[in-house]
Amino acid sequence: MPKDLSRHIRFLEDEVPFNRHMGFEVVHCEEGFVRVRIPFRPVFIGDPRRPALHGGIFSAVIDACGGLAVWTLFDVEDLISTVDMRVDYLRPGPATTIIAESRVVRMGNRVSVVNTVVYPENRNEEILAEGRAVYNTRKAKAD
Repeated sequence: MPKDLSRHIRFLEDEVPFNRHMGFEVVHCEEGFVRVRIPFRPVFIGDPRRPALHGGIFSAVIDACGGLAVWTLFDVEDLISTVDMRVDYLRPGPATTIIAESRVVRMGNRVSVVNTVVYPENRNEEILAEGRAVYNTRKAKAD
C-alpha cells in the first residue's frame, strides 16, 4: 500500500507561508518523486523586455520541490534542510505556468541528493532549468 503523503503535501502548499504566497501546487507526489505546478503571475517577470520569468522563481521551486521529494521518504515529523543547491538556467522562462519535477537520486543516512527539471506546462519547449540539491535529513527526536 502506498504511503499517505497528504500531510507532507499540505505542509508544502499551505503551512509554509512563502510557498503559499508563490502558489505552489503539488500535482503528483510519491515516494522519491514530486511534481509541482507554479501558476503564472505577472509579478514573476524578471525581464519585462522579453518578458521572461525571474530566475528566483526557478531556484525557489527547485528547492521546495526537491525538499519535498526527499521528505516523502521520511515521516512528516522528520527534519529536512537544504545544504547546497545548484541551478543551471538553460533558457529564458516564458510568461507561462511552469512545472518542476524532482527525483531523489541518492538517499544516505544523513544526506540526500535530488535532481530537478523545470519546464513550461505546455511542454512545447525544452527544459528551462535544471537543479541539483543536497539536503540534510534528521529523524525527529522521540519523546
